[in-house]
Amino acid sequence: MEINALTLVYAGLILLALIILLSSIKVVPQRKAYIVERLGKYRVTLMAGFNIIMPFIDRVRYRHTLKEQAIDVASQICITRDNISVEVDGILYLQVIDPMKASYGIDHYQFASIQIAQTTMRSIIGKLELDRTFEERETINNSIVSAVDKASDPWGVKVNRYEVKNIIPPQSIKDAMEKQMRAEREKRAVIAESEGEKQAKINVAEGSRQEAIAESEGEMQKRINEAKGKASEIEQVAVATANGIRAIAIAINEKGGKDAVNLRIAEQYLMEFGKLAKESNTMILPSNLTDISSIIATATKVFDASKKA
Repeated sequence: MEINALTLVYAGLILLALIILLSSIKVVPQRKAYIVERLGKYRVTLMAGFNIIMPFIDRVRYRHTLKEQAIDVASQICITRDNISVEVDGILYLQVIDPMKASYGIDHYQFASIQIAQTTMRSIIGKLELDRTFEERETINNSIVSAVDKASDPWGVKVNRYEVKNIIPPQSIKDAMEKQMRAEREKRAVIAESEGEKQAKINVAEGSRQEAIAESEGEMQKRINEAKGKASEIEQVAVATANGIRAIAIAINEKGGKDAVNLRIAEQYLMEFGKLAKESNTMILPSNLTDISSIIATATKVFDASKKA
């Protein structure tokens, strides 16, 4: 009986030692941080890995994640500068930088960050007109990040960014905005159509101008070519005539050339006289029609005088 009681005591001590050992070992997961208090007072911050604490004296009081957190900021009603009520919501991205400050700097840093984001949002929207609230999203985001980050610095929290999700105006304002956008689209369509017609007319006028220029240039080139052709023709006729005259002159100076000329003159005289007799009933006859030799002699004298000249 004594042996069994002693065995139970040993077993109880071993179990107690095992419990104490296990309670003194703390394994912190990656990107986590544990705040340890000793007798209600801050002692140490346990980071990721294997850690040992004093059992029954040390206690893990807070557990924080060091990863970036996405916190939904509930929608709220904001009044714009032109007194229009809009419903705005967003997402706040923050990260715990100092776990001790996040534990003791404020009771609930997430709730406090959301409240600052909402109040800053109302303040910024109140400075903007409705139309600008849709255009100034980047400005709104940066202003909220700056305000929340400045306020959360004593809490050991870093605000990385804020994104506005929705800006919802009242239904009546939506209808008015849709009408305005429809009118604007119709205006742009009319302007685009008129610009198209204007460009088409410009293109037609430019085509007509180029066509007229091409036709005038073609006509000018045609006349130039015709003038060149006529000049070449005149030049060739003149050259041929000169060559013919030169050949006649050479032939006259040869032996028997003068007699051939006299004969040719007589033939031409008789032929032209015969034509004149056929074409007209009234004729003026020479005084001595039978004296052909005198006519030839006269023509020969004229020819000789022209030759000498």
